[in-house]
Amino acid sequence: MSETPPSPAVAASDSSDEGWRLDHLGRLLGHAMRRFDDRVLYLMAHDLDVPLALSNLAARAQVGAAHVHITRHLSLKGSRLTELAQAAGMSKQAMADLVSQCEAWDLVTRVPDSRDGRARLVCFTPTGLAWLAAFRKAVAQAEAEFRAEVGQEIATVVAMGLEAYAGPAA
Repeated sequence: MSETPPSPAVAASDSSDEGWRLDHLGRLLGHAMRRFDDRVLYLMAHDLDVPLALSNLAARAQVGAAHVHITRHLSLKGSRLTELAQAAGMSKQAMADLVSQCEAWDLVTRVPDSRDGRARLVCFTPTGLAWLAAFRKAVAQAEAEFRAEVGQEIATVVAMGLEAYAGPAA
């Protein structure tokens, strides 16, 4: 007769090694992502090419990782709100709130969609395009700093592993 495995609560209480709760891969990935995004936003806050109002917002941590979703996912030709929300993995309502905030900061604007008169496209403004250029420069610098810190070979293996794990880019 086979023995019934202990319940998860009993198994967890029997374990003398509690380090797994703090040092698992998911937690490390989360910390690494936050560190990377924080560095990118810091670089953007100190970039002379970023409009001063946006630089000040970034420096005061008013611009965060959620705002970076628009920077990452908004097509240069414009995107419908539903497309943008889907690409960012957010609800349409959450993305609408984010777009409204970015609109107030003059990063984006909403224009009629020429393919469908009822729909609107979210598009970068000239200020938003300057922000996007600064984002590109900051990401490149943060990646270079990562490579310098861990070494080129490890950085390449990490990138390959994350690409394989995350699946095809959206």
